[in-house]
Amino acid sequence: MTFLEGLRSSPALLVFVVTVLGLLVGSFLNVVILRLPKMMEQAWKREAREALELPAVDEETVSLVRPASCCPSCRAPIKPWHNVPVLGWLWLRGRCASCQSPISVQYPVVEATCGLLSAVCAWHFGYGAPLAAALVLSWGLLALAVIDLRTQLLPDSLTLPLLWLGLLLALGNVFVDLRAAVIGAAAGYLTLWAVFWLFKLVTGKEGMGYGDFKLLGALGAWLGWQALPMIILLSSVVGAVVGIGLIVARRQGRNVPMPFGPYLAAAGWIALVFGAQISNAYLQTISG
Repeated sequence: MTFLEGLRSSPALLVFVVTVLGLLVGSFLNVVILRLPKMMEQAWKREAREALELPAVDEETVSLVRPASCCPSCRAPIKPWHNVPVLGWLWLRGRCASCQSPISVQYPVVEATCGLLSAVCAWHFGYGAPLAAALVLSWGLLALAVIDLRTQLLPDSLTLPLLWLGLLLALGNVFVDLRAAVIGAAAGYLTLWAVFWLFKLVTGKEGMGYGDFKLLGALGAWLGWQALPMIILLSSVVGAVVGIGLIVARRQGRNVPMPFGPYLAAAGWIALVFGAQISNAYLQTISG
């Protein structure tokens, strides 16, 4: 029996392997989360200096592979065994091995979350193309959610590839057919675009960013227009509850912007995995 045949025939082995893969991918997602906004900032500065005809500034260029991972405080290189997902952070007790500076809890949280999301996808979808696609979407949504939490940015370099990939998958009816995907992409974008402009006309303020439009458009491409009401409702309810909770706890003022992308991403993932069960439960409830 080959390894792939073993994955196909043993759900437990599949979940285990996919969980380990998710933990490893989570470690890479931490790099994306931290470095992609810096890469965008450097690109904006270069473009601005070129437009203003200012001389270039000599600075270290950041990419997803360079410079090598190091402690932000003492610049000591991170040893490979310290990079083991979750366990490396626990082994170091959340502190740099060289200077004992605290290491952000974001690292193990993102890794563990990625492993958990991957395990649930493996358990739900089983071996096959839908699982591979669901993993890609889960990893992309996790990266976007954390980036938005940290910077209030939803990079086009992540949202747009997800949108196009969703449309391509619809050609093979992986989750929905092409008609539902195209309508979902357009409806997802235009729904939040309309809300944005209505809110701006009424209040004179911008209630959300264009990245939110693109993210909902991408989710519409993956899950079809039928999933959009559920995604919008779930994200709005959770966002409102969290926002009110932060205000009550006085951890955030009423006028402080709050990113909407994490709630869209969470609602999209829930719809991906549990959307059918939620819809069936709702229909049974209203039918008595």
